[in-house]
Amino acid sequence: MKEKIYQIIFEHDTKAGKLFDVTLLWLILLSVVVVIIESIPYFHNNFFTGFYVIELILTFLFSIEYLLRIYSSPKPLQYIFSFWGLIDLLSIFPTYFELFASGYHYLLSVRIFRLLRVFRILRLVRFNREAQMLVNALKDSMYKISIFLLVVIAIVVLLGTLMYVIE
Repeated sequence: MKEKIYQIIFEHDTKAGKLFDVTLLWLILLSVVVVIIESIPYFHNNFFTGFYVIELILTFLFSIEYLLRIYSSPKPLQYIFSFWGLIDLLSIFPTYFELFASGYHYLLSVRIFRLLRVFRILRLVRFNREAQMLVNALKDSMYKISIFLLVVIAIVVLLGTLMYVIE
């Protein structure tokens, strides 16, 4: 059973694994859209209960997924403290935190980071070389970029001070 769960959750080459990943991505998108729509006062005031129920259901599903990942992982502690494990934990934490302390509901948008999984699913190997070229170009231009940002910050501070004095 543990091996079957592992194949579905961690193996992206199987039909069940792809279906699981695509379903998970749609749930993540739904969760982020719900948080965004709920931030609009009209929708928040008129549909709060519906949004709350959707968020509880999604958090329940994400919690099950997280626990299944820990259960089926050959090295559970390594998964928990891995980049993806921490992202998964961060994505469910705000809802549980909201149950005990109010005002932190908008932290749910952290779930957008789970969309980074799309790169693992789609296996964008063909873009690896181009991405590496971009990284190298940024590294080579780091000094120029730093000088540019320093000048921009200086101009912003000067203009901000000037606006403060004028007001």
